[in-house]
Amino acid sequence: MVQDNYRKIKLLKLLELLRRDSDEQNPITTNALCARLEAMGILCDRRTLSKDIALLNEHGYEIMSTAVGHEKGYYIDDRGFSVPELKILIDAVQASAFITEKKSRELVEKLAELGGNHRAELLKGNLVCFNTRKHSNEQIFYNVDALEQAIEQQKKVLFRYFILNEKGEKVYRREGHRYVVEPVALVFNEDNYYVMTYSSRHESTATYRVDRMDSVTVIEEPLSEKAVALRQEMARYTEQVFKMYSGQPEDVVLEFNDNLIGVVFDKFGEDTPMMRVGSSKCAATVKVRVSPTFWGWLFQFAGEMRVLSPQWVIDGYREQAKKLEI
Repeated sequence: MVQDNYRKIKLLKLLELLRRDSDEQNPITTNALCARLEAMGILCDRRTLSKDIALLNEHGYEIMSTAVGHEKGYYIDDRGFSVPELKILIDAVQASAFITEKKSRELVEKLAELGGNHRAELLKGNLVCFNTRKHSNEQIFYNVDALEQAIEQQKKVLFRYFILNEKGEKVYRREGHRYVVEPVALVFNEDNYYVMTYSSRHESTATYRVDRMDSVTVIEEPLSEKAVALRQEMARYTEQVFKMYSGQPEDVVLEFNDNLIGVVFDKFGEDTPMMRVGSSKCAATVKVRVSPTFWGWLFQFAGEMRVLSPQWVIDGYREQAKKLEI
């Protein structure tokens, strides 16, 4: 039994060494592996090492070998994530405003380590700071954990909600009143993380920024059938809340210059049908909720985009434009 346990520890440490310190460009030689295991108090020689590597390969760990001078070297190349994949994940963390500076550093370290020590240095050496407007609420990860538990267990949550004053200090809404809501889903949108909720008491939906929540607690009250059903309508709901907010839904025909083709695809999806209506203009019919948010988006492209129909939306746009006149 003691020998069996020793063998298991030896295999675990060998695998740990290879995962952490080797890759295709940095294989570890037989002698180096034996020496490093012996430094941990684990006896090893060239013959038993070869057998241990073979045993690990039999069980799917894919330890590769290559010639290093007159010796054989070993490395693990498949780590689940490639360097480009890890780079994308690290950049996403760096760019996310809702993740604090401290948590960003911790996450970057953990993600980089997934590539092994040599690749970790490469990944961390190429960091670019995308977002200097990081939020400061260190409780956000605890909030996410509690909200995920509540969604999975179909339970309600209790929390306080705050905004910041001109000094950056917390000011609790409704004098620290504790909100009780039914969490439906967590959604990332434009640098912020939100929880989408339903209130049985008011028979309405609401959205809260996760970094503005405090003292989030799961309570032993089940979600209503309506809240559970809302999870099946998340695509429609997120479209309403985050893209054009509330307002009357309408099929709107837009005409725009060619340089805005990408803008329209980005806003309404790359499957949006378009047709050419001039040498340098296109038109598309898009589903929007006509609201102040829609007008604000449209005003960005004054002179390059206009509404062709319906007439009531054209009239509404002109009315909104008059309000901007000084």
